[in-house]
Amino acid sequence: MTDSVDLKKMYWHSRRGMLELDLLLVPFAEHKLSALSESHLSDYERLLLEEDQDIYQWLVKKQPVPDASLQNIIDIILSSSG
Repeated sequence: MTDSVDLKKMYWHSRRGMLELDLLLVPFAEHKLSALSESHLSDYERLLLEEDQDIYQWLVKKQPVPDASLQNIIDIILSSSG
């Protein structure tokens, strides 16, 4: 089970230093992380291990997500930002 310390770590790692990503990931982490299922939290944690440019390309749909298991969390992030 994910505790508040883990959520805080994921929130901190959502701050990428790339403005475009920060505008998508920080509000998502702030408002949605605590409501995600354990499997979606695990997917989000794995997403944060990826390179910033790759995450950005996936979020703006310039490139397909090569790991199909991460597509769901990308979709969740995009649906929450609209």
